[in-house]
Amino acid sequence: MNLGPEVRQSEGLDGSLRLIRTNRGLVVRARLRTAIEQQCSRCLRDIEWPIQIEIDEEALPTLDFVTGAPVDTSDDPDALRLTEHHELALEDSVREAILLAEPIAPLCRRDCPGLCIACGQELSSGPHDHPDEDVEPRLEALRGFGEDEPRRAGDHGS
Repeated sequence: MNLGPEVRQSEGLDGSLRLIRTNRGLVVRARLRTAIEQQCSRCLRDIEWPIQIEIDEEALPTLDFVTGAPVDTSDDPDALRLTEHHELALEDSVREAILLAEPIAPLCRRDCPGLCIACGQELSSGPHDHPDEDVEPRLEALRGFGEDEPRRAGDHGS
């Protein structure tokens, strides 16, 4: 199934699809699973994100089954429609459901520390140090401020 360029699948679709005929058309019930390519929002590592979607919609005809005349679609303009050959095309519904299930800020793992704000290195790759020489020259006078005396409770540094 071609879901367009905005959905990069890393696995195919798997699941169940049930179609129930009604007096107006078909009730479509789908329970589908796939995985999509994502990027961790903290460390920018490429990850695979599992997605589970459910579709419960009624598919209405575009042509009358008996006469073959076009059906007025103005009553339900957003309804899922059968094609002119009375076929069911689910690509748009599946794509929309995947996009809605896509995470806003995916993580490679729950405790991902992200990237170092100074050098951009992944913090999960191990400890690394940055020299103190990166201090703004105008703030150099503040370097040792407060290190001489331990702070006491209630002391706000007057």
